[in-house]
Amino acid sequence: MRNKGALGWLRQIPPRRWAAFLRAVFTDIWLISASLALAVGLVQDFRYTPHDVQMLQWLSPILSLLGTGGLFHYGLYRVHSRYAGITDLFRLLKVSFGLSTACLIGLLAFAHAENRPFSLAEWVLFGFLSTTLLSLPRIGRRLYDWYLAYSKNTIPRRRALVVGGGDTGEIVMREARRNPQADLHIVGFVDDDPHKHAMHIHGYPCLGTLEDIPQIAAEYGVHDVIIAISSADGEVVRRIMSLCRATNARVRIVPPFQTTLEQGFQLTQIREVNIEDLLRRAPVQFDLRSVAEYVAGERVLITGAGGSIGSELARQIADLGPASLALLGKGENSIYQIEQELRTRASYEPECIIADVRDATRIDAIFRQRQPTLVFHAAAHKHVPLMEANLIEAIKNNVLGTWVMAETARRHGVRKFVYVSTDKAVNPVSIMGATKRVGEMIVSALARESETEFAIVRFGNVLGSRGSLVPTLQAQIEAGGPVRITHPEMQRYFMSINEAVHLILRAGAFASHGDIYILDMGEPIKVVDMAYDLIRLYGLVPGQDIQIVFTGARPGEKLHEQLFHDAEVLESTPNPKIKRVRNHEAPDWSWLQSQLETLMNLCEKEQPEQARIMLMELATGKLATYSVPGRGASRG
Repeated sequence: MRNKGALGWLRQIPPRRWAAFLRAVFTDIWLISASLALAVGLVQDFRYTPHDVQMLQWLSPILSLLGTGGLFHYGLYRVHSRYAGITDLFRLLKVSFGLSTACLIGLLAFAHAENRPFSLAEWVLFGFLSTTLLSLPRIGRRLYDWYLAYSKNTIPRRRALVVGGGDTGEIVMREARRNPQADLHIVGFVDDDPHKHAMHIHGYPCLGTLEDIPQIAAEYGVHDVIIAISSADGEVVRRIMSLCRATNARVRIVPPFQTTLEQGFQLTQIREVNIEDLLRRAPVQFDLRSVAEYVAGERVLITGAGGSIGSELARQIADLGPASLALLGKGENSIYQIEQELRTRASYEPECIIADVRDATRIDAIFRQRQPTLVFHAAAHKHVPLMEANLIEAIKNNVLGTWVMAETARRHGVRKFVYVSTDKAVNPVSIMGATKRVGEMIVSALARESETEFAIVRFGNVLGSRGSLVPTLQAQIEAGGPVRITHPEMQRYFMSINEAVHLILRAGAFASHGDIYILDMGEPIKVVDMAYDLIRLYGLVPGQDIQIVFTGARPGEKLHEQLFHDAEVLESTPNPKIKRVRNHEAPDWSWLQSQLETLMNLCEKEQPEQARIMLMELATGKLATYSVPGRGASRG
């Protein structure tokens, strides 16, 4: 296998590096031949007889061929002399031992064939000289570099290989050139674009393609592989990570930034690869102008503002110039945290409200006092197994809370109301999904009765939200495992919080009367694949360092989520990452209101089984409903 790899490397040597490779081979041939000539000369006082000359002419080429072949076999021509280490020295000793054995056989054979006296001293001297001469160029350069570094009271910098010769890679290489004191020494870059293979960027050469990373890392002694491709999706990042597993290099990545603002980039921004990098799709181009137009100057209210989505909404909206920003939540600690963050990070003073969205009297008073014109309703119970076990609380928070918020917004003439939904609302089998589906029905029905613009935004899992899948898996890995996954075929849609919230804001900019907007989540990802990637990010081996066990699907869980119903037809919007449901239907509000009152009565009477049956029938359309097409469903 080693030889096959070596031959593969030989075929992949770029033309500009053949000269260095051949120079190293001929140097070793000369050193091996010189070792044999010196060994014989030292024994004979450098008075070579015709038999000595004949033996040297016969044995030197054989030993040279065997020696260079052994060095090639052990990959020592892939490593620069200046980067040679202890491992390479041990490999060289193996070659020297084999070379000495071949020399012994050759001396004995020549003594037998030509009656030349055999000398043990010649063999011992050859072994010593060949080992010494072959080692000196490889470790001498390394020792010399260390001497220079320490004589200047400096520590040798980390050698880095940049992946990507585009705008991002060019900025990284430029900054490295501008900062010679930085702890980063770039040896070159790799790129799959054939037009860049003969290029130098700021003096750094293109050393090959992505497939050459393992060979280049070994040859140049690379410590860090830096991914500098702004358009790299998760598949590309995973491919690079896979190639780097054959090396000792650490993989780091340049986070997305505006390449037109390179003066704001610093080498310290380069960070470790995380799970979002492995799962990300093509980067979303954030266009804040249209969002700012409908947020600037508005009195904004966010419910569930202490949660993952709500707090990110607060961060992004605070930068868009609202007249006021009210953060509403039931948990004081989470609201306090986002308040302090906005004060520190953005010097923004939000209004903080501790309230329960189910409390109609309290919510009405808040609307009278604050008079919000733009409402984002993100408050909800979201954990599927917990909601299965706490059905009545799920209905009261997710259904009644949405009912109270939406109807109060309509009554107070709020200009726009955006409801944050979930893919679990599509063909729901869980209590959580059913409550969110009924919430969609409430919003779409009220949209027909009001001048308030109601919009529904539906998407899947967000990475890094509190209590979500990724933090749970990380905690299990950090505890030493096992990683528990419900089913090997479990799939989910994933999106970063930052991206999801931006698209929520972008969808809210569209004219809407109860329309459902679906965010492009890319392709669903198997949870077990995510677990494997996470384990490898920790530098561990799945199934060896960390075990993965399958526990079986939990109550209310589906193997595969959907973003829209089979009967729903999607149409494009001005944003390619957002689709609108074209044939969305809304129930009659008077009928739905009577059903909601019956459902709430069951909850008040603590009749969970009857409430469960009615909720699921209402959410799945099994109750006899009077439905009409949603108003403005195809408007832009």
